[in-house]
Amino acid sequence: MSVEAALEALLAQAEAAPALGTESLTLDAAQGRVLAAPLIAPLDLPPWPNSAMDGYALRAGDLQGNPLVVCQKIFAGTQPVPLQPGCCARIFTGAPIPEGADSVEMQENVQVLDDGRVSFIEPVRAGQHVRPRAGEIRQGECVLAAGTRLGPVELGLAASLGTTELPVTRRLRVALISTGDELVEPGEPLLAGQIYNSNRVLLRHWLHRLGCEIVDMGILPDDLASVRQCLGSLQQVDLILSTGGVSVGEADFLGQALREGGELSFWKLAIKPGKPLTFGVYNGTPVLGLPGNPASTLVTFGLLARPWILRRMGAAVAEPMSFKVPAGFDWPRPGSRREYLRARLEKGAAVPYANQSSSILRSAAWADGLVEVREHSTLNIGDPVRFIPFSELLN
Repeated sequence: MSVEAALEALLAQAEAAPALGTESLTLDAAQGRVLAAPLIAPLDLPPWPNSAMDGYALRAGDLQGNPLVVCQKIFAGTQPVPLQPGCCARIFTGAPIPEGADSVEMQENVQVLDDGRVSFIEPVRAGQHVRPRAGEIRQGECVLAAGTRLGPVELGLAASLGTTELPVTRRLRVALISTGDELVEPGEPLLAGQIYNSNRVLLRHWLHRLGCEIVDMGILPDDLASVRQCLGSLQQVDLILSTGGVSVGEADFLGQALREGGELSFWKLAIKPGKPLTFGVYNGTPVLGLPGNPASTLVTFGLLARPWILRRMGAAVAEPMSFKVPAGFDWPRPGSRREYLRARLEKGAAVPYANQSSSILRSAAWADGLVEVREHSTLNIGDPVRFIPFSELLN
């Protein structure tokens, strides 16, 4: 199956699933969550005209080449009195424009005379350097749409409207499973033939960033009965996410359990690394089986599992942004699968890590993102390629 077809199937399944519940959270607790209902502005922003500059507020029509008397001084956070004809007001950035004034001149264009009056060096037009009421947001306007992922900017915007709580989609409960007799957790002694379990740490932190609740099932042995028992016990989760054991080898028991007791939607994608990614359902719960090699786990989670999770939580935008950059490498031999190379930008061009083995996680630590090489295509240095930054994928 192609990458596009797999992603389309995953997103369609996520959209068809029953909606998750919602909860109301304070702004301090809502970071990274998905907004469940639109945020409608309860007030105008700004709520009154204010000055964009340190300077002098005046009625532009009062300027006839004559100096003006400074009648008041207005700081941000104070309430001015109406401006009298022939007068101006010393005003500071953010301070409210007094009634009767229609413009502000910056202090650099004003000369203060010995008698305290001020002379305006340049012509002043009505409305200049004035931030009008509702110039940013009008009361009743939709400020943030449902499905928005809440980050620092969105939460700051909500705070600017006086909002204290927001309705968000509840956390997705994800059961995380590692499989393989060769795996041990960091801190334990390594025996012959064993390796440390890096995928569990990688995915736990990634899932936390996405706002998920994790049910950590640890490492399952290479035993069909144990895999069946584990899958059958997971009744109160929204997703079963596993690494390893999804191919068709003799020890790939997770894939076998899905084929025998569940519903298998697809496996074996035209992608490199990550070919044996598997998606299915077991006892009504979606199961995403990622390949066990670390770079394969990284690529398939970022490009396929992450969009499913975000869409399942109601996020309007699930796929990462990408952009075109010049290839800093030649690709003379076309492949039959879509390849995603760990690469970084050097002088604006994408340069891949020398060793693209699916077992090399160090390649991703060195890289800035993924370069997409389309199937059945060749590249020369300078040709445009799609670059997906890790800053997008890991967010």
